[in-house]
Amino acid sequence: MSGTDWEKAVVERDEKIAMLEAQVAEAAKNAEAAEQLRGEIAELKAQDESDRIDFKLQLAGVRNVKAARAILADHGGDVDALKEAEPWLFADTSAKQQGGRTGLPNAGASTDAGKTMKRWRRLAGLDDSSDNA
Repeated sequence: MSGTDWEKAVVERDEKIAMLEAQVAEAAKNAEAAEQLRGEIAELKAQDESDRIDFKLQLAGVRNVKAARAILADHGGDVDALKEAEPWLFADTSAKQQGGRTGLPNAGASTDAGKTMKRWRRLAGLDDSSDNA
C-alpha cells in the first residue's frame, strides 16, 4: 500500500467514525426525548387516574374527598366498599329528598290563596271561624 492510499484509507475511516459518532449522538438525543415523553405520559396517566377516583367519590356523595382518598386504599380502591364500611363519610341521600332545610315542605308550596291563608292563620293560632263573623 502506498502512502497516499494509506492516508486515503485513514481519512475514510475517520469520516466513517465521525458519521457513526453522529448517529450515536442522534440516537442518544432520540432516546432522551423518548424517555422524557414516557415520563410525561406516565405523569398524565397518574393524574387521569387521580381525577377518575375523585370523580367516582364525588358521584358517590362523599363529604370530604381528601379524607376518603386517605382511607380508600384500605378498601382496595373500591368506592362502594368504602361507602359500605364508612357510611359517615358520605352524604345521606335521603336528606336530599327532604323539602327544605328543616325537612318540612316549602312554605310557599300551596298554590291556592285560601289554603295559604288558612295555613298561616292556623300557624299564628287564629281561629278560622272568626273569618265568618
